[in-house]
Amino acid sequence: MFNLSAPTAGMFFISLLLGGIGVAAKLGYIPALAPHAFWVVTAGLAALLLGNLFKGL
Repeated sequence: MFNLSAPTAGMFFISLLLGGIGVAAKLGYIPALAPHAFWVVTAGLAALLLGNLFKGL
């Protein structure tokens, strides 16, 4: 159905960074992003998904 590939190192670290920022915001370490923590984590997971779906991304 889908031809999945491993994401590049850059895309992996971007998604890891977004996920970490979202968790830190939810825990209160980044109060300015606290209301948007769910969407920051979701963006990180979406970036990882795109990195898996599209080769070379």
